[in-house]
Parts: sequence; C-alpha cells; structure tokens
Amino acid sequence: MSVTLPPLFLERMQTLLGEEYPDFVVSYDHPRFAGIRINTLKISPEAFAELTPFELKPVPWCETGYYIDEGQKPGKHPYYHAGLYYIQEPSAMAPAEALDVQPGDRVLDLCAAPGGKSTQIAARLQGQGVLVTNDISEMRTKALAKNIELYGVKNAVVLNESPERILQAFPGYFNKILIDAPCSGEGMFRKDEDMARQWEKHSVEVCSVMQRDILKSAAGMLAPGGTIVYSTCTFAPEEDEAQIAEFLTLNPDFEVVPLPAKWGLAKGRPDWLYPPYMKVEKGEYTEASAAQTGDAGRLWPHRIQGEGHFVAVLRHTGETGQPGRTQSRNQDRDFSEQHQEEQEQELDQGSAWLTIQPAPTAQSALSSRAAKDKTRQANKGKGKGRGRRQESAGAGAVQDQQELLAAWRLFAGQNLSDTAGMTGYPVFFGTNLYLSPLTPDQLNGLKTVRPGWYVGTVKNGRFVPGQPLAAALKPGESLRSVQLSLEEGEAVRYLKGETLQLPESRLVRLNDSLPKGYVLVGVGDYSLGWGKWQDGMLKNEYPAGWRWT
Repeated sequence: MSVTLPPLFLERMQTLLGEEYPDFVVSYDHPRFAGIRINTLKISPEAFAELTPFELKPVPWCETGYYIDEGQKPGKHPYYHAGLYYIQEPSAMAPAEALDVQPGDRVLDLCAAPGGKSTQIAARLQGQGVLVTNDISEMRTKALAKNIELYGVKNAVVLNESPERILQAFPGYFNKILIDAPCSGEGMFRKDEDMARQWEKHSVEVCSVMQRDILKSAAGMLAPGGTIVYSTCTFAPEEDEAQIAEFLTLNPDFEVVPLPAKWGLAKGRPDWLYPPYMKVEKGEYTEASAAQTGDAGRLWPHRIQGEGHFVAVLRHTGETGQPGRTQSRNQDRDFSEQHQEEQEQELDQGSAWLTIQPAPTAQSALSSRAAKDKTRQANKGKGKGRGRRQESAGAGAVQDQQELLAAWRLFAGQNLSDTAGMTGYPVFFGTNLYLSPLTPDQLNGLKTVRPGWYVGTVKNGRFVPGQPLAAALKPGESLRSVQLSLEEGEAVRYLKGETLQLPESRLVRLNDSLPKGYVLVGVGDYSLGWGKWQDGMLKNEYPAGWRWT
C-alpha cells in the first residue's frame, strides 16, 4: 500500500464496508485524480475546449469540471494566472454543485478557505446577488481572498468570523448556505498523507462537536425555503449521517433532497448510525430523521474517480421569503459619517483586515483638519499590526472619502468603458476603495478581510488601480488593452514582472483614447493585470506577490 493508513481507521472501515473493504483498501495503491474547473466568469467550457493545451475528461457531477493528467502542471500556464480555471480535486466539486446556486442568490460559504468552492459559487452567480465567504482561520483567509481576486469575483465579501458572530449580523438572510465542515479528513488520505499521520489528533469526537454548532448557526442564517449543503471529506458516520439525523430531529422544518442519480454517488447509510464501535444510545434520532440520511450521498475512492466526500442537501420546507433584517448598531446614520479601524495590511494592493464600526456624528466629531493632523502625528511611529486604531475626525474623513471617490471617477472616465459594470456600495479603508455588494452598515463590527471588490487606492493625489480590478475586467471594458503572445513568451515575461517593448500599433484603443496611460494586459482575450504604456514601452504593473515563480 502506497499510503500508510492508521490501524484504527482500517479496523473501523472493515466493520463498516464488509465485502467492499478489499476494494476500498486497494484504491489507496492507485494514483490520485487531478482536476480543473473552468471559471465561467471569464470563459465558457466550449471556448476553453478550443484553446486548452490539456486533454480533458468530464467530471460527472460538475458541468464545468474536468479530469486532467496531473503531470501536465496546470499551475504553470498563463491561463491559470488569467483565472480561466481552478485546480481542484474532482470530488471536491460536488458540494457547491449540489447547492444549485442561481444568479441573484444570497449565498454564504461558511468554511471557505482556500476558496475553491467559493469561486465555484461565484461562477454560478455570474456577478449577480451576494456571496459572503468566510473562514475562522486568520491565516487561511489570505489564500481565500487571493483566489476571490484572481478569479475576477466582483460581488463577494470575505470574512474572518465565527458562525455565531455572522448569525448575529445576518439572521435569516441567506437563501443558500454551504458548510464544507472541518472534519477528520479521512477522505483525503490518498491526496495528503500528512492527514493520515495526523488523523488521531483530529479526532472524530472533537470534529463532531464543531459540526453540530456550525449547523445550528447556519439554520439561523437561512431564509425560509432556503437550502443548506452540508459536506465533509470524511467517511465517519459520526460526522456525516449522525450530524444530519440529529439536525433533522432538532429542525423538523428541514428535509433532505436526493442528489441527482446521474452523478453516480453512493447513497447515505442510515444503518451506520449505530455501528458497534459508536457509543450512541439508540433512539437519539427520530426514525424519520434517520431514514432521510439515505438521501445523502458519498463519494468513495474505490467507486468513483476521486477522493472521499459526503454531501447532504438540506432544504427548509417553509415558503420562500425575503431575507431577514440584518442587525445594525447604526441603522439610521449616513455611511459618510462612519470610520474604520485598521488592523493589518495584506498584499501589495492595499488589502487589509477591517473592523467596520459606527463613527461619531458630524456634530459631535472634531471637524477641523488641524485636529485630524494632530491625531495622525500622535499615531506616527506606531506599528501597523493588529489592534492599531486609525483615528479619523468625522468631517475630515468625509472629505477624504469624497476626494477618493472623485479620483476614482476621474480614473474610470479616462480608462474604462461604459460597459465595465461598476456597481456596489463604496467602502473606504484609508485611501483604498472597495465596491461592496452589501451596505457598509451590514458589515458593522465584523472582522472583514475584503468588504468587496478592491478597485484601487490614491497615491500622491492620483488614483492607482488595483490588481483585482484588472482581474475582473474584459479587454473591451478598458479603453486601452493589449493581447500578449503565448508562443513568443510575452505573457510569461509579463507575469515575471518584466518591462516589455511594445509598439503603439499593438494597442487596442477605444473611443479615440490616447495611447499613453494604463493598459489592460491580457493573454488572448483574458486579462492578466495592468501595464502603463509610453513611447513604445509597457511598464509592468503586475504586483510582486502575484508573479510567476
């Protein structure tokens, strides 16, 4: 066996699987399966099939998912840096697909890092509706935010909060919620041998308690008639069928929706609710709740081409209604009177942790510029780590925000076309501007990694566009654009941060715009980032943290 599996795990799986156990064990000698999922925010599967350098084989449970040969190194191609596809283990595509997201939905991805399922949800939303994507791990939200930006998602908010805190802010708000719950990770042993080594530390019992609490909070955030998809990458019935049976027993206004038969998933196992090794009193679940777990599904590595996963679709049986009113401590105040607390700078483009809080009213705030300068001087020399408060006088902050918006509008008028689709509520952090799908008031008091689409910042009085702005634009949405060559290595040179010699004739200019200025750089018709063109030179604006290595 190529993977060393924990003896206690093998003993338990033999008890559960019986005659299937030999096939299950043998599957760990087989190579793991690799996959990519097409990002339909940027390209259709049909168009990708015309230009892909990879041999593709469809994944049965995901219309945009494909098996590929892992040796083809899909992460080492400019199309990956253009966000045309996400590298994702095939079975991990099933939970977000089961959520059946539609444009306009209000979606919460509760345990989202590193962001594969969030980008899958965002592609289904097609820029319409709201995606709140969250992870409780501070470190893991860095990768989550980066993926949201790379894949051109405009309508997402990234949080670093506990489910309980999100429930306080968004009771009854979402109509779709994904819980890819923290678990003992048994289904990933072939993919990640370290998970097998750490299995006993990530105990089934500890994970079960967390899963129960997460489900409880999610139910409170769901609007009537909404859907929760609960998934794990483990085989343990304590974390799978038992969680669903208990949830249904406590929440009789939910039902399990069967998964599509064409996916080829194994059915859930109600008979596993009371295996010999589990210390569970029979009768803990109602008979009806236990029976419904049979409509859940499981992906087995010896039955499908992928790793292990469990998926259950939980639908609220009430009539579909409007989202609940979100809690607010500042419901009647104008946003221009609010200030933010700076906690931590991330990445080159000015990303940051935010804690958005109510500001003093204009009448009670110090309104003079001199008072604001005094506050800045007092803060001079202080560290930029978490907990630092960036004080701002109310009237001064309003003026700064107005100046920032004016700079943004000037930049947009000089560089973007009317088709660029700039929508959202403006959210400010210092000199950085985000366009958010939520009102700033809805984010009050939440630890927010990204309040929305980061469009740029002001430096030395001029607006500097952000990399996430470029990543979400199409060439026709920028007044100046250029398509770099794959064959001649231009795209890779750009991704490495090099300055390129580029004649004016290569530029595509709309509305008789002048050649000098910001250029949306792409490979083919797909954006990579910004450059600045002048006198035959394309100065590279691709951020250091994103570069090809």
